[in-house]
Amino acid sequence: MKSLFYSRFFILLPWVLIVIIVIDIDTKRSSVRNTANFYLSRLGNAPRPDRAVRTTSAVNRTALPVIYAVTPTYTRAVQKAELTRLANTFRQVPRFHWIVVEDSSAHTELVSRFLARAGVQSTHLHVFTPRRFKRNGMPRATEQRNAALGWLRGHRSLNDAGVVFFADDDNTYSLELFEEMRSTRRVSVWPVGLVGGRRYERPIVEQGKVVGWYTGWRADRPFAIDMAGFAVNLKVILDNPRALFKRRGAKPGMQESDFLKQITKVEDLEPKAHNCTQVLVWHTRTEKVNLGNEPKRHLDSVFIEV
Repeated sequence: MKSLFYSRFFILLPWVLIVIIVIDIDTKRSSVRNTANFYLSRLGNAPRPDRAVRTTSAVNRTALPVIYAVTPTYTRAVQKAELTRLANTFRQVPRFHWIVVEDSSAHTELVSRFLARAGVQSTHLHVFTPRRFKRNGMPRATEQRNAALGWLRGHRSLNDAGVVFFADDDNTYSLELFEEMRSTRRVSVWPVGLVGGRRYERPIVEQGKVVGWYTGWRADRPFAIDMAGFAVNLKVILDNPRALFKRRGAKPGMQESDFLKQITKVEDLEPKAHNCTQVLVWHTRTEKVNLGNEPKRHLDSVFIEV
C-alpha cells in the first residue's frame, strides 16, 4: 500500500510544482502591471520633463544675442580644409551667423558650394584687394573686414542684439569662447594661444581691469592684442559708423589697435576667460602644403575639389 502511495506521489509531484510556479509568475506579472499602471496614472496629467526641458532650452536660445563671426578668406590649397574646421566648430554654437568674405572679384564656386552645405547660417560676401596692397609689410584682409562691417551696418539695427567677432580661418576655437563673448557689453578681451612667438599672449588684469599686456611683440602698442582676442557688441559697431580697419598708414600687427582706438579705451575693456587666464583660441595655422609633385606627375583625368 505504501509503495503504491509513494509511486503516485512522485508521479504527481512535478505537476504540482509546475502549477505553483505558473501561479507565482502570473501573480508577479499582475503586480508589476498594477504598479506601472498606478505610476503612469499619477504621471498622466503631468508635463513630460524632457519636453519641458527642450521647450525651456529653445526659449532661452532665442533670447541669446547673435554672434556674428567675420572670416576673411582667399583662394589657396588649404582654403577648404580651413573652412571645414571652422564650420565643424561653428555648427555647434547656438544663435550664430557666419559672415564669410572672399578676397575675390566674384563669389567662387568652391566657397559658394561649401557654405550651401556647411549647416551654418551664413552671409557670403566678396571684395577684391588691389594688388598694390598685397605686398609684404602691408596689412591683410582690411577690405574684407570692412565689407563685413558695412554689411552689418546696412542689415542690422540698434534693436538687434549681437556680438561681432573677427574669426580668421587659420585659428582654432573652443566652444567655451563663444559663451564667454556672448555677454559682451561693449568690448571684451581674452588670451590667444600660439601667437607673437610665445605660447600665448594676454591682457594683464588687476582688480577686474586691463592694466597692461603680456606679449612677445611690440608691447608698446595701444592694444597689444591679436585679432582673435576681442569681441565687440553690435550696438558699438552701429554707434560708430566711421570705425573701420585702416589701410593707409597702417602697419602689420597694428590693425587691432587702429580699430579699437576708434571705439573704446583700455580701461573700459571687459576681461573674459577667468580674468584673461584661460586660453580658448589658438593661432594654429595650417602647415604650408608641399605640392611640388603636382606639375611633375600625370594629372588625374577626374577633377576633384580639395
